[in-house]
Amino acid sequence: MAQDASRLPPDGLPAYRLLTGPDDSAFCKRVSEALALGYRLYGSPAATFNGERVIVAQAVLWPGADHAAG
Repeated sequence: MAQDASRLPPDGLPAYRLLTGPDDSAFCKRVSEALALGYRLYGSPAATFNGERVIVAQAVLWPGADHAAG
């Protein structure tokens, strides 16, 4: 495969990212944008309540980086 450049995330982004924020459309858009760039969901989402709103987290991993995640 001639995919050496695509083995790295774009724009200097890290291979592993933990996206967090309020459970709203902006958070969903951030996750969707990461997926559109080529990231894959990593693990299950997490949610907590901070007394005012639900805060969520979702890890994403760049394909080919899973060997470093183990």
